[in-house]
Amino acid sequence: MAVTSTHPAIRWAVPGAIVAIALGATALTAISADATSTLPPRSAAQLLVDVQTASLTSISGNVVQKADLGLPDLSQLAPGDSSDFTSLISGSHTLRVWYAGEDQQRLALLGTLGESDIVRNGTDLWTWSSETNAATHYQLPEQEPDATVPDAGALAITPQQAAEQALAAIDPSTAVTVDGTPSVAGRDAYELVLTPRDNRSLVGEIRIAVDAEKHIPLRVQVWAAGAGTPAFEVGFTQVSFDTPGAEQFQFTPPPGATVTESTLDESDRAELPGAPAPDLDAAGIDADPTGEPTVVGTGWTTVLVATLPQQALDGSTPEAAPAPESGSAPEGGPRGERPGSGIDLQSLVGSLPAVSGEWGSGHLLQSALFSVLVTDDGRVLGGAVAPELLYEAAAQ
Repeated sequence: MAVTSTHPAIRWAVPGAIVAIALGATALTAISADATSTLPPRSAAQLLVDVQTASLTSISGNVVQKADLGLPDLSQLAPGDSSDFTSLISGSHTLRVWYAGEDQQRLALLGTLGESDIVRNGTDLWTWSSETNAATHYQLPEQEPDATVPDAGALAITPQQAAEQALAAIDPSTAVTVDGTPSVAGRDAYELVLTPRDNRSLVGEIRIAVDAEKHIPLRVQVWAAGAGTPAFEVGFTQVSFDTPGAEQFQFTPPPGATVTESTLDESDRAELPGAPAPDLDAAGIDADPTGEPTVVGTGWTTVLVATLPQQALDGSTPEAAPAPESGSAPEGGPRGERPGSGIDLQSLVGSLPAVSGEWGSGHLLQSALFSVLVTDDGRVLGGAVAPELLYEAAAQ
C-alpha cells in the first residue's frame, strides 16, 4: 500500500481535520540534513519523493497522540472515558496498531478505564468497547473494490494519515525544508518542516519525521504560531515493520458481551474511525448548488463556509423512523444530536462564547490551531485562522 494513497479525513477526528483545513502546501527549498548526522544529506525534494514512493506492507507498534488545542471543556457534551474515540480531541492517548495488508488491520485505543478496538480480518469487521462490553460484527462483501472500511494507512490518528493530509495539497503557499535528523521510536529519521508563507495562519509549522530506511512517517507535530510546544502530536513510541501474527486479527467477544450483527451501510461507515467523510447531506450540511462548501481565501488562510440544517441548531426532529428490528443497529440519535456522535449540537453551540459584528451574530469556537464560527442564521465557517478572518468571510 502506498503511503500517499488518498484517504479523506475522518470527520470526527478534529486533530486530523486541522491539518486538512490548514494546508495549502509548498514550494520546495532544497536544504540538506544536519551535516553532523551520520545519515547522508537529503533534500526536501528528495524526501518528498521518498515518502511518495514508499510502500507499506506491514507495521505494528504503539502510538501516542497528544492534543493541547486550548479548547473549552466539552466533556459534559460528549461523555465518555479516555478509551472512547471521541476523547482524542484533547489530552494524551495511547493506541496500538497492527497492519498486515488491506484485509487485516487492528486499532486499539487504551484508556485509563478500558479499551476500544476495531478489528478487520478478511470480510469480518468488529468494533468493541470495554466500557459497555458491547461488540458489533459487520460482514463485509467478498468483493468490494471501493471499500471504505478502516485500514492502518487511513487513520488520521496515526502518523501516516496525518502526514498524508499535510502533504496532500502542495503549492507555493508553504516552504518545505529539512531540519535535522531526530531519532523516533529508536529509529533514525529525517525531519521535514512545512512552514506557512502567510503569517495570518494560526499554524506556525508542521514537522514530519520520516524513517530514514523505510521512508514511512513516524511522527507528525503541528505547532501553533509562536508556540514553544506542539499543539498536536502523533507519533510512534515503538514500531516494527515485521508482519503481525494472524492471532492479532482474530476477535472473540468477551464473556457476557452484548453482540450486534449488522451490515455495513454508508451511515455505519461514516462513524468508523478511518472511514472517509460521507457526502455533505449525510454529514448534515446543506452545501451550495455545486454540492460543495463555499471556499473563501487560499492556502493556509482558507475558510470553508457551509450551512447547518435548522434541526441541528434548534433540536427539532425529522419524521420519526420505524423502530429497528431486534438485533439490528439503531440509526439516528436523540433530538438535535448528530447520529452516532453522542454530541448534542444545540447544547454545544449554545455553550460557546457569543460574538457579533456587521456580519451578524453567532457563537465562536477558538483553539490554538483553528477557529469555527456558527452564525445565528445557520452558517458554519472554519479555518486555521484567527476569528477576524472568519468575520470577514461571514460578511461576504
